[in-house]
Amino acid sequence: MPADPVVVVGAGPVGLTAALLLARRGLPVLVVEKHLEPYPLPRAVHLDDEVFRVLQAAGVGDEVQARSRPFAGLRLLDGSHRVLAEFRRRPEVGINGWPQGSFVHQPDLEEVLAAAAAATPGITVARGVEVTGLSQDDDGVTVLMRDDGADRSVRAAAVLGCDGAGSTVRDLIGSTMRDLGPADRWLVLDVRSPAPLPVWPGAHQVCDSRRPATFMPVTGDRYRWESRMAPGETVQDVTTPDRLAALLAPVDPDGVEIVRAVEYTFRAQVADRWRAGRVLLAGDAAHLSPPFVGQGMGLGLRDVHQLTWKLAAVLAGESGDDLLDSYQAEREPHARALIGVAQLLGRLMTRGGRAGDVLRRGVLAVARRIPAAARLATDSRTPPLAAGPEVQRRGRAGRRLAGSLVPQPDVVVDGRRCRFDDVLDRVLDGATGAELALVRPGELTLRVAGRPPVQVQDDGGALTSWLTGASASAAQIRPDRIVRAAR
Repeated sequence: MPADPVVVVGAGPVGLTAALLLARRGLPVLVVEKHLEPYPLPRAVHLDDEVFRVLQAAGVGDEVQARSRPFAGLRLLDGSHRVLAEFRRRPEVGINGWPQGSFVHQPDLEEVLAAAAAATPGITVARGVEVTGLSQDDDGVTVLMRDDGADRSVRAAAVLGCDGAGSTVRDLIGSTMRDLGPADRWLVLDVRSPAPLPVWPGAHQVCDSRRPATFMPVTGDRYRWESRMAPGETVQDVTTPDRLAALLAPVDPDGVEIVRAVEYTFRAQVADRWRAGRVLLAGDAAHLSPPFVGQGMGLGLRDVHQLTWKLAAVLAGESGDDLLDSYQAEREPHARALIGVAQLLGRLMTRGGRAGDVLRRGVLAVARRIPAAARLATDSRTPPLAAGPEVQRRGRAGRRLAGSLVPQPDVVVDGRRCRFDDVLDRVLDGATGAELALVRPGELTLRVAGRPPVQVQDDGGALTSWLTGASASAAQIRPDRIVRAAR
């Protein structure tokens, strides 16, 4: 492994998760953050079960779950806040070993991640440090930075730009954001209530072309309202007593504490270039999504789950630099697909004028009675990765499984029950792939070349059914839980 650290720019959820994942693969990490203190107010509020597997891999999944609230599903309301349709999610764990959706207070998430980073040998976090320049040579990257008014430089094996929508790293490598659709101005209203509000514990979407809005009970005494702002409107215009009473109905605005009322501009954008040599972008530095499927932060956590194992393999000399070429090739189409879904849902739920409102009422009256529509509305699975060097869709089994996530049930290994991903991490231990092979129903092996196989008892049959349902006898699993190939 290199003596120089990987420099992660940005100490938000994406940057800190990247640092934890890199440290778990034996790499020294320096996290630099220009702000002296973490941002104290909430931003992202949703995590799905796929993303919880990333936090599990970083060693903080259980701690974050303890500070989150299961997401009960989705209610679609009309402009008078009458229920048009309700799509429930079951609170228990699903195919990925975690609840399908959870609400989280982002400062709580960042607190857990920061504590884990501080307790992890090999990670150094430096706040109040601003990156001002980058230069590369054959041996790595020189990072120029301003620290407490003084200029200095640090040698890095690689640099990860996890520094958000206004990314300095993106600018320094000459990358540009490309618009995928028009920007949208929304009011974001965060409140606290001394008494629990009598609300359903899921997301509420007001499907009204004139005043579309979203409501979410986050965690504890925290609640979030969002509402689209009309052209020319200001935050002051939309937070008058009458407008707040209409937005918060049936909650009494006088009975809650308004923590923040701010205008957010939701954008759909993707950077044209995610990599320049050993400098790579992740999270909001690489893409921005509208909020309608709650995947903004999740996309960034997926980025670093994939990027960190690839970067570790390259820095260890186990793979060539071309492995890093597969990062944007895999992640960009996936990000674009989810951003496209968010844009489509936003249009379907909030556009079309009065005629659109009437049409939605009719369509939803039918759709809510169709089981397939309900499953589609509550399914947390995201699209599989496209075929490429690290996703080989050959044969019937490969076409069905490659590019998707392996399930995570509880399994039994050496007489002990545990989560499947924890077994994967132990078996992989720095390797870039393991083969999961079916021996007989309920019994499988995990193999890494040159190491003893590990016997896995699949008591519930989830892994067995997953393989046999795709006519597969074995699947090659990458460190990010993605199937590389199947046969």
